[in-house]
Amino acid sequence: MILIVVKYRTKPEYTEQWPEIVDEFTQATLAEPGNLFFEWSMSLDTDDEWVLVEAFQDDAGEAHVTSDHFAKGLEAMRPALAETPRIISRTVEGSGWDEMGELQVG
Repeated sequence: MILIVVKYRTKPEYTEQWPEIVDEFTQATLAEPGNLFFEWSMSLDTDDEWVLVEAFQDDAGEAHVTSDHFAKGLEAMRPALAETPRIISRTVEGSGWDEMGELQVG
């Protein structure tokens, strides 16, 4: 699978609005064939930073970045960003989340 983590630093006046700004992009991406997950979280360390963890089946990445909603989503984000997002994108084994071996519950 293709595993991607992106950090987006927002301008302070847009931080609370971020979920609404990216909602259309998020919903369209979640509906894509080959999308495994697409999850936003706010950083606990930085007040104006959002973290996106996303994954796609190996053959779905190109369709994602060439979709109309991808381009539209990036343009919707641009005015709210304080800097260029930082990204890690890797192809890894697996097809989703596994249980953590070092910490078992139950």
